[in-house]
Amino acid sequence: MTSPATPILVIEPPAGSRLSLRDLWAYREVLYLLAWKDLKVRYKQTVLGAGWAVLQPLLTMVVFTVFFGRLGGLPSDGLPYPVFTYAALLPWMLFAHGLSQASQSVVAHQDLITKVYFPRLLLVLAPFGVGLVDFAIAFGVLLVMMLAYGLVPGPALLAVPLFVALAVLAAVAVGVWLAALNVRYRDVRHAVPFLVNVWLFASPVAYPASLVPERWRLLYGLNPMVGVIEGFRWAIVGGSGPSCAVVGASLAVTVFLLVSGVLYFSRLEQTFADVV
Repeated sequence: MTSPATPILVIEPPAGSRLSLRDLWAYREVLYLLAWKDLKVRYKQTVLGAGWAVLQPLLTMVVFTVFFGRLGGLPSDGLPYPVFTYAALLPWMLFAHGLSQASQSVVAHQDLITKVYFPRLLLVLAPFGVGLVDFAIAFGVLLVMMLAYGLVPGPALLAVPLFVALAVLAAVAVGVWLAALNVRYRDVRHAVPFLVNVWLFASPVAYPASLVPERWRLLYGLNPMVGVIEGFRWAIVGGSGPSCAVVGASLAVTVFLLVSGVLYFSRLEQTFADVV
């Protein structure tokens, strides 16, 4: 008698550069564990603990207030300059932290990706867990600061989650490109801090977007963080709302970078374990 043939399971990489949302959902627990690990590492054996989430934007706000607000005389759209700047620093630092960590995520976990399979895109998404916790802590300080200046948020406050989500999407869109490029070209890690510093002053953090001439406003909106910062500031402290054209341009660039970056990342994902 002949025994039945033993079934053979052949595991093959996915063809092309198609992103498998099913895989991302199936490995969602890995995302939680990576984010939790980053959170514990960030605050383990620290003196100030969660105070670092407040100290960085607070000190930056003080520096901007002294040098740009008092000495430089930059306008603040009728708002107290500390509130004006601090409200912009919150989405900016969420973006900058996520971008910096995401760009290094694949290389930083090279021991992990050479031993076990999981969607590598989860490494790019994990750093935003820490960023969102820091943002929530610093956001509470912003509300206290506004009350101290006699400012009360209006109904537009409901739009805050939308602009926070846009900040995260923008960081993921750029971070996924840099993460893939960093595997092949390690000098990307040296370029990222410079990119973040230049991007800060190219965004309306220390100054209002209204300073940009009208004819250049739409081109300026191609910076994804312009629509995010202007929209977030409006949602918190009110004033004239952001231009729909500028927000639309920022959103369009973000979506383009996100889709193209994810496709490029997933195409190179099969080679990460060999190259990293």
